[in-house]
Amino acid sequence: MIDKLEMFLAVAKEGHFGRAAATIGVTQPTLSAGIKQLEESLGVLLIFRGSRYGGLTPEGQQALVWARRIVGDTRQLRDEMRAVRHGLSGRLRIAVIPTALTWAARISARFGAAHPNVGFTILSRTSAEILQMIDDLEVDAGISYLDNEPLGRVSSVPLYDERYLLVAHQDHPLAAQAQVAWSDLDGQRLCLLSQDMQNRRIINRTLTAAGVVPQATVESNSTVVLVSHVMAGGWLTILPEDIAGFLAQGKPLRLIALEGSAPGHAVGLIAPWREPHTPVLEALLSEARRMV
Repeated sequence: MIDKLEMFLAVAKEGHFGRAAATIGVTQPTLSAGIKQLEESLGVLLIFRGSRYGGLTPEGQQALVWARRIVGDTRQLRDEMRAVRHGLSGRLRIAVIPTALTWAARISARFGAAHPNVGFTILSRTSAEILQMIDDLEVDAGISYLDNEPLGRVSSVPLYDERYLLVAHQDHPLAAQAQVAWSDLDGQRLCLLSQDMQNRRIINRTLTAAGVVPQATVESNSTVVLVSHVMAGGWLTILPEDIAGFLAQGKPLRLIALEGSAPGHAVGLIAPWREPHTPVLEALLSEARRMV
């Protein structure tokens, strides 16, 4: 039954039988047969399909909630039994907003030193994608904003409050200033994170409040791309202090305080709400608390 539920979750996520089969490493006929067997076992049609995937039936939507719960509980049972036999081991999958990737490195380094048999897969994603991936059981935890947009029911550990800095090439006219007002950015050539990023939505609101139309001639979902454009000359970008310091290290760049940039929104580790958590995930949450 569990393998059939895993197939069902894969189809619901991918919205395509071929991609779902590839994701879980089976052939498409095997997946189709598994879904049919699951439907026969439950006595309901779960998926509309003709020549292609047509979406979940109302019964399929209801079954999806149960499938996530059952598969999640099964994975937790396996993790707990593995911990009993071998201690903490396995692989933690963490999705992280781009501006917090340096914190992901800190957490994995500290955790890995204490638990060398646990590996990490770290993915850069938007805050919305992180929540969806947690719901879909694609990742075990995330690092994202805690207090700006709704999170739903999750366990969370605050890590830090964002403080924004202006990043400029040392030859830029603003580079000589110790502090820059947000209103001074009116008309400047900005490169910022893309509109799907919560960080960008926060910056847009702050610029608008300062009377600046939030426009960027370059947008990207990568902080490396933003700093590369600043290095190329002429552009300015706005980044949280920690990632700005990391990316600017050893480069001809200036980090300039933005007037009125008091500590902003909290960023922290989030995990699915579950009591108890798996031993590995509980250890990760505990390590995050110790770091703070």
